[in-house]
Amino acid sequence: MKKLLVYGIFLLFAGIQSGQSQTVIGKWKTFDDETGAAKSIVEIYEKNDKIYGRVLEILEKGKEDKICEKCKGAKKDKPIKGLVIIEGLTKDGDTWEDGTILDPKNGKEYKCHITLESANKLKVRGYIGVSLLGRTQYWTRIDI
Repeated sequence: MKKLLVYGIFLLFAGIQSGQSQTVIGKWKTFDDETGAAKSIVEIYEKNDKIYGRVLEILEKGKEDKICEKCKGAKKDKPIKGLVIIEGLTKDGDTWEDGTILDPKNGKEYKCHITLESANKLKVRGYIGVSLLGRTQYWTRIDI
């Protein structure tokens, strides 16, 4: 009976841990498309049943205090660190979609959808019009 109780507690904690790792919410390391070098840390969070992402840290040396010169509207000339770059994604099955992603490098916003490829790998797709016209990045979850 004691072994059964210990086993039950173990399964409960394993289930909680598994559930926490199967979410897009968390901190993710982004990478440069051309060089593959680590670029930033983005925190993905939920607000009013939608997903958002903000830049927590810029990892590129010399660019830590860069501003979004090419951004439009309220984001123009704001520091990239702290900038919300993913906005308004809603869940549809295993994908979060129907929102936007901002590329601070060129100041353009794209339609976006994200999918959890594994517990520690996030597929991020930004596109114009239809998903075929865009690019995909893979972000890696980081430990807190």
